[in-house]
Amino acid sequence: MSKDISIIGASVIDVLAGAVDEKIFTVDGQDVDYIKTAFGGDALNEAVALSRLGKRVQLISNVGDDDAGQRILDYASTNGLDISGVTVQAGLETSIIVVLVDGRGERRFLMNPSGSMRKFALENILPHVDSFAPIVCLASMFISTTLDVPAMEQLFSRIKASGRTLAVDMKPYTHGKTLDDLARALSHADYFFPNEFELATLTGSSNLQQNIAALLACGVKCAVVKRGDKGCIIATASAQIEIPACPVKQVVDTTGAGDSFAAGFLWALSEGWRLEDCGRFACAAASLSIEAVGAVNGVTSLAAVMARYEAAQ
Repeated sequence: MSKDISIIGASVIDVLAGAVDEKIFTVDGQDVDYIKTAFGGDALNEAVALSRLGKRVQLISNVGDDDAGQRILDYASTNGLDISGVTVQAGLETSIIVVLVDGRGERRFLMNPSGSMRKFALENILPHVDSFAPIVCLASMFISTTLDVPAMEQLFSRIKASGRTLAVDMKPYTHGKTLDDLARALSHADYFFPNEFELATLTGSSNLQQNIAALLACGVKCAVVKRGDKGCIIATASAQIEIPACPVKQVVDTTGAGDSFAAGFLWALSEGWRLEDCGRFACAAASLSIEAVGAVNGVTSLAAVMARYEAAQ
């Protein structure tokens, strides 16, 4: 099928439990409000959210040849994703992540370092580059130790050489890499979506304005810094726009909020919207995400996100 956006990265199954508190580690057991399985992983979250918003989405990912992997493939297909770029690897264990959610909706993760998420590699991606959509997003920077900085630089360079728009999202565990280490790779990025804390881990500084300036100095064309309940800042060489978060009814689970934000931004970008409006639509998608348990369960349709976006104007 013709594709609007290609999303690259992790696809996993989440086991969510909440609300928990610090006493969980000092008692034999604890009653919680819910224990649920859900689908997750940055790439799968973004791809499903975009599909629900009406985009034709190609997923580039990997899973094991096991029951969890088949469940992910079925879920992706049910949500309308092109899964021809998902590698099914024999002998690999599909990643299952335990997510402990506290009373404020914040999360702690338990992960298997030998699972599919950590084994995602350049060879899972490069065979599909020529079939990528006009907009490509690496949703899972640092999610795999195998997809290291040289591999990302090679991938980003090839994507840009093909004339496609490149967006990059990340996670806070940087494996000790700094912005200086990433400068050559990120110089290919048209859009970069770190949150405020993630950006600080790259620079070693808590000064947001200096950190944004450092991103632009290393060649990022547009820095989109996610700030949680403070909204986001969109910065280019010529302008900086601060956008407030959308009001929410109740914060239930912040899992996947950043992925929903990125999906909303990419949707609006593919529609040709102004940067400011892309940011507002992204905030609307994120606000719906955190009102439901599970990464993108709150992002149900374009109409729902559009209603939240319009209400916030």
